[in-house]
Amino acid sequence: MDASLYIHIPFCSPGKCDYCDFFSIIPAPHENTLFDSFIDAVLCDIQEQLAFFTIEYVPTVYIGGGTPSVLGAARMERLLNGLHRLLEPMKKSIVECTVEANPESVDTDFLRICAKGGVTRISLGVQTFHEPSRRAIHRAGHLAGGSTLFDERLALAAQYFPGAFSVDLIAGLPFQTNALLLQDIHRVLAFEPAHVSLYSLILEPETPLGKQVSQLGHAAGLSLPNDDDADKLWISGRNRLEAAGLTQYEVSNFALPGKTCAHNIRYWRMENWIGAGPAASGTIIDDAAGTGRRFTYPADIKTYLAASDTARIHSACIEELDQLDLMQESLLMGFRYRGGPDQILFKQRFGRTITDCIPQTINRWRNRNFFETENSLAPSPEGLLFVNAFLRDAFGELQKE
Repeated sequence: MDASLYIHIPFCSPGKCDYCDFFSIIPAPHENTLFDSFIDAVLCDIQEQLAFFTIEYVPTVYIGGGTPSVLGAARMERLLNGLHRLLEPMKKSIVECTVEANPESVDTDFLRICAKGGVTRISLGVQTFHEPSRRAIHRAGHLAGGSTLFDERLALAAQYFPGAFSVDLIAGLPFQTNALLLQDIHRVLAFEPAHVSLYSLILEPETPLGKQVSQLGHAAGLSLPNDDDADKLWISGRNRLEAAGLTQYEVSNFALPGKTCAHNIRYWRMENWIGAGPAASGTIIDDAAGTGRRFTYPADIKTYLAASDTARIHSACIEELDQLDLMQESLLMGFRYRGGPDQILFKQRFGRTITDCIPQTINRWRNRNFFETENSLAPSPEGLLFVNAFLRDAFGELQKE
């Protein structure tokens, strides 16, 4: 069986952004023992899962977080060397290995180790260069003057990963205007990234930013755009990226030709992946039955480290995905992708075509120009703006069967 691998690095430093709802902790200064214990545990976990799920090939690896670059060069080298030992015996080499990093915690040594250790993509979390916006969300990394640390680190990423680095930006941040967002994009494009993720700010209710807005409203001194203005911001950013030759291939992702993220495409196709690290999740599909199982670790590093090396996967919460669950997730993920769901794989799994399952929804939304062409199921760029409404209709039709 083939399965991709996601590794969750549950550390952030010096603090955690107020909008983030991913699990991470802020380690104490010089927390060497915790970092080393985590790397030992996650490598044991991966080794055990490869055997437990009888995985013969890992096509893609994604090391995310948290902030993986907080580990530093030496510990990232330990992690990558350990991965190489585990994956090298497989008959085929991995297609793609991505490491997330933040500009303030990435340096020459870290990038050199990544390039040497088999990493093929670096993804830098810039989010914005606008200092008031960064302070408002407690984003790490201070910008001062015209020549900043961020410019230096973006230049290094371009040097070590030419044509193979990605940058994250966010639209809808506090104090952000259309002009400021376009300035951010212009500044990033100067370093010629192959891939840019442009996310809309989501106010998750349990995050500090979500709670602040909920309690005090949009007039919480943050100058947040309303929903309509936030949508206009994002669309303006999309148009600028596409004008620069980065094509939107997923709701929030843009890439030069041939530079899409292979790991994320496997998610959108609902192919197998395993997850290692606290709060990490993996999904294993039974294609013959059209069902699946999801394994999710508790969001607790102490629990993760304390689990037995031979039984760590048994500490994960297991969610059974029946045919309806998996069908809905296949549509949910597939219609986020510009190419649309994998129709051949869908029919193999469920014995019916997508058109057989949701004919009324498809006909209704085809009349609204949701699809790229009259005969395809690939969403158009404008259709992607309404994908959530389309999916609500699709799930309603599925559930009536």
